[in-house]
Amino acid sequence: MNGNICFFIGHRNTPWEIFPSLCNAVEKCITESGVTEFIVGHYGDFDSMAARAVADAKKKHQVRLTLLLPYHPADRYPAVNENFDGTFYPPNMEKVPRKAAIVRANRYAVDMSEYIISYVKYPGNSRKLIEYALRKKNHIIEIK
Repeated sequence: MNGNICFFIGHRNTPWEIFPSLCNAVEKCITESGVTEFIVGHYGDFDSMAARAVADAKKKHQVRLTLLLPYHPADRYPAVNENFDGTFYPPNMEKVPRKAAIVRANRYAVDMSEYIISYVKYPGNSRKLIEYALRKKNHIIEIK
């Protein structure tokens, strides 16, 4: 992966009403911050909206959309649609317990990314990940 990278952090049960704001945040990352690569997971509404927002942006901009894989592809490979340019399985994940795999993969994506687009409204793993990103000094764009 090259260029400025943006990762998405949000709750599994995110209301679809935020989708226009999410699209605006993606556009802003591209046009104002020069983001060329987006990484997204595939567990829940927020991830689905994020992937769709980037797929829409790809119609106007030269950007890449990569699917983050928390589990080894040979063990659990999700269906990847044509909107994705590829998948990414972080290194050294083979020995991570399955219960911790999503959290560890997400932290790796935060470490790789300069920008984070987030929708975090209550405690949980998404909140902990945002706190981690703040300590890493990522640029965070909050969806309200």
